Amino acid sequence: IFRETLSKRGVRVITGLGKYFRQIDKDRNGLLSRAALKEALKVFHLEMPEGDFESLWLILDDSKNDKVDYGEFTHAIFGEMNEYRKTFVRKAYMKLDFNKTGSVPMVDVRKCYCAK
Repeated sequence: IFRETLSKRGVRVITGLGKYFRQIDKDRNGLLSRAALKEALKVFHLEMPEGDFESLWLILDDSKNDKVDYGEFTHAIFGEMNEYRKTFVRKAYMKLDFNKTGSVPMVDVRKCYCAK
């Protein structure tokens, strides 16, 4: 049900959630507490009955550490990328990693991408 609600609301809600999660993640570890996730869902008008939230939490907190990884959250909602998107991402990364180091510093990203 939650996935259906998000798919109806669109990508803007997901990107908004991502931005919100990054803002509240003060220690930059990519993890959300139960209270933070519940508050985020409330802010984006994605409230649900407590029983449904508990079921969602059990699915997302598979490591049972009382935290949810934001990456796992988005993967649970969107699932695995299809092969077309994976190929596109690989091509873009190869273009950015022109030194073939396996990582892309922000300086190299700025050479290839202008956000203006």
